[in-house]
Amino acid sequence: MTAKYSLPEFSAPMDVRPSRRSVLGLAIGGLVLPPLFSRSTEALAEEVEVHGLSVFGDLALPPDFAHLAYVNPAAPKGGEIVLQSSSISGNQNFTTFNTLNSYILKGDGAAGMGLIFDSLMTGNGDEADSLYGLVARAVRISPDKNIYRFLLRKEARFHDGSPLTARDVAFSLNVLKAKGHPSLRQPLRDLDAAEAEAEDIVLVRLKPHHSREAILMVAGLPIFSAAYYQTHPFDETTLEPPLGSSAYKVGTFDQGHFISFERVPDYWGRNLPINLGQANFGKIRFEYFSDRKVAFEAFKAGLFTFREEFTSTVWATGYDFAAAKDGRVKRETLPDESPLGTQGWFFNLRRDKFKDARIREAISLAFDFEWTNANIMYGVYARTTSFFQNSPMAAQGKPAPEELAILEPYRSQLSAEVFGEVYAPPVSDGSGQDRALLRRASALFAAAGCQRQGTSLTLPDGKPFEIEFLDFDNSLEPHTAPFIKNLKLLGVEARYRVVDAAQYKRRTDAFDYDVVTSRFGFGLTPGEGMRSVFGSESAGMPGSRNVSGIQNKVVDALIEKALVVETREELTFICRAIDRILRAGHSWTPMWNKPNHLVAYWDLFSRPERGPRYDIGVVSTWWYDEEKAKRVNLAGR
Repeated sequence: MTAKYSLPEFSAPMDVRPSRRSVLGLAIGGLVLPPLFSRSTEALAEEVEVHGLSVFGDLALPPDFAHLAYVNPAAPKGGEIVLQSSSISGNQNFTTFNTLNSYILKGDGAAGMGLIFDSLMTGNGDEADSLYGLVARAVRISPDKNIYRFLLRKEARFHDGSPLTARDVAFSLNVLKAKGHPSLRQPLRDLDAAEAEAEDIVLVRLKPHHSREAILMVAGLPIFSAAYYQTHPFDETTLEPPLGSSAYKVGTFDQGHFISFERVPDYWGRNLPINLGQANFGKIRFEYFSDRKVAFEAFKAGLFTFREEFTSTVWATGYDFAAAKDGRVKRETLPDESPLGTQGWFFNLRRDKFKDARIREAISLAFDFEWTNANIMYGVYARTTSFFQNSPMAAQGKPAPEELAILEPYRSQLSAEVFGEVYAPPVSDGSGQDRALLRRASALFAAAGCQRQGTSLTLPDGKPFEIEFLDFDNSLEPHTAPFIKNLKLLGVEARYRVVDAAQYKRRTDAFDYDVVTSRFGFGLTPGEGMRSVFGSESAGMPGSRNVSGIQNKVVDALIEKALVVETREELTFICRAIDRILRAGHSWTPMWNKPNHLVAYWDLFSRPERGPRYDIGVVSTWWYDEEKAKRVNLAGR
């Protein structure tokens, strides 16, 4: 999910698609399972059997691959890694949790719940959009690509030893579509039916003209025990650990403070090629802190052992404590080839004050990135400009002929700006109060019907112009304060408000805000996630990732085209066209980006020679090093 994370400077790359390993877990009691169906021999003969799925059919690994290229298949097992969550999905919250059901809108879900559930297929971190068999050993595809038969491994088991069957898969898909979190239900809109044909064969039927990504969404969803959820209601928060099937199970936890996951020694899939060299830690523990300064002090004291750093000030000046000086704490910059994603302040277009694009553009001109970067962020960031930042999908300059061919049929519905140079935020003079940009903003306000009355600005309806920046943490206050100062110079009464995490979630789920910080990304193959973030249908869904409430019929139409194109080149030009439209709409004030991960960790771990191309890979591929741990002697610090 979203990827709503209001980080001080730069959030971890977020993919709004459900996790390819296992999205989140979900269940509902009393759901009637479909009957078993017999297969047509004639239809079966026409199907093609494959060991993996890819958006454009370009699998990198052969059927007999031994293990993933970026793992150590002989990595030792054991030890513990303790960290904070740096990404969320479903109903999860960065600062607290009150339920182990992370798959409904209600409640604050615990971190890491996806660790306990297997899925039909799972990803390769070296490929942007491919899945390989996990619970499913293979899949048979009909000629029209509307019917998929997943052939399950008969050895698949839940943690209580009960077999994982096609009935469990069908149950899971149907219940996720019926009552999952909105971010899970929407990607399943193209699922027509999920049926158990036999104990080890599940039939998935997609609707005609389904999205290109639909079957990958289905194959990456978590699988739940149908028997378990006959006595456990779905739509209730709970602190009872659910029955899982993957390499980890829920261990000890303290509501709102920490949750741990314990490795399952006899995990049924531990020797599968797709799993070798992964799930190496004996225990994975997530710690919760409501204040990032307190969290950093806890890291320095060794209360948690791995940290991704998001604040340049801390990175530049904070690591002067003894353990960092003597080498017991390491700092590294890890590369990441994934597109950087988009982070910014997003206006709530559902509110009348933000209806006029000129008003939104004027507000954004009050943010001086150049001053903020130089004076607060040590000059290490670049300005974000695109909704597809640092990817081939980002629009540049004037539309190419291929883009014009896509946009031309909608010319009457689009602003002229879409057909010219793509909008990019202007570069300021770095003074923090660029007079030319502020004059430009004032002119835009006036053109939109706002009026200056003394030191105050009124909206076209005569009401005072007030803006509240809503957050659950004050880490962005130093960056927002000069923005607010410039807005006040323009007559806008702006303020920065921090509320507790629970209230923040309630308000954002109900779209009760003026401006919030959000981050999202679509990877190298944008697909279903665009519906969630930009689609008109999602604008009214409580808990939606469409935080701005964007409703644009042309964007909707282009997203539908993007979901069914057959080549990456076509997808690229469509996404560039979408980018042009959205950037001309000024629904946000873009922030900043940096194409790597700044990490710090107590020197307790070892890792493979290289990591996956499109993932940081720490929890999945690193391991606890006993010899290093003895030297660090963290327990005796």
